[in-house]
Amino acid sequence: MSVFLLLALVLNTASSAQLSTDWCGPEVTALKRSIKRLENSLLIVTWQVEHLQTHKYFLPFRPALPDAGAEADKASGANHNGSATLDSSNTTLMKPLPSAGNIIVHDRDCSELMEEDGQCFRDAGTGRVDFNRDWVDYRDGFGDFKLWNDEFWLGNEHMHSLLSEGKNLVKIDLMDWEGQRSHSYYENFRISDEADKYRLHYGQYSGKAGDALTGGGGAVQQWSACLSGMQFSTRDQDNDRYLQGSCAQENEAGWWFNRCHAANLNGKFYRSGKYKNQHDNGVVWGTWKGLWYSLRHTTMKVRPLVFLDMDGSGAGDI
Repeated sequence: MSVFLLLALVLNTASSAQLSTDWCGPEVTALKRSIKRLENSLLIVTWQVEHLQTHKYFLPFRPALPDAGAEADKASGANHNGSATLDSSNTTLMKPLPSAGNIIVHDRDCSELMEEDGQCFRDAGTGRVDFNRDWVDYRDGFGDFKLWNDEFWLGNEHMHSLLSEGKNLVKIDLMDWEGQRSHSYYENFRISDEADKYRLHYGQYSGKAGDALTGGGGAVQQWSACLSGMQFSTRDQDNDRYLQGSCAQENEAGWWFNRCHAANLNGKFYRSGKYKNQHDNGVVWGTWKGLWYSLRHTTMKVRPLVFLDMDGSGAGDI
């Protein structure tokens, strides 16, 4: 709790300083960035501690009471090499951390996932929220996160803080209009900071839906569609490799684009799935349903490797 109180105190102090120095120009800008970084740090630390408590990786210290045998030994002056005798019924045990090499992703809706197992940073499946937005919206986040079927984008700045160390596993859940489901995993998923335009990096792929982030197919497809190392683009910030136009404007979405993509989970929502348009601007995962099929529901979930355990398959419902 002292960590949270300290961070809260720093944030309050910084906010007060900000109000009194509006005329300082660059100093105010730097202060706002510092406040944002502290807010993100507080968000991540709070989340990590909550999950450590939920999974009982640490428990409050409870002094063990000596048993009757120990009291008798003490009264008789017996010496057991200076070691205390503890009654196992009164001893608080720490649950060992699970092996990072054995993984599970519990497949539940994002609200339950966030409460118990991990963090959800992208969820969509109703078409109510417009994903064709400006840079600031994608940076700060948008949409609702109250009900199981709400649509939202956590925000690139929060995602950068959440994923900056890269020690995580991202699961991308997909569902088509017939109710069929599939998924893809990516290890060490992370994005850089805003100065580097939230550049995307990820490690090894596994799963059933195919490696659409890398483009799938052969060398030509990967050269034009691989998203590893790509910067984030929006309709008002074109950071892709497509010199003849803007992938974000053509696809009406903010995303990591190359020339342009084989995967775009922020695309336009087309009911019934199959669509025709000048550009393949649907919610697509090309290695599973192709570029001209807009998925019904998609979710991006992340779990730190330290929270992964050994039960389950990770192939259940979204």
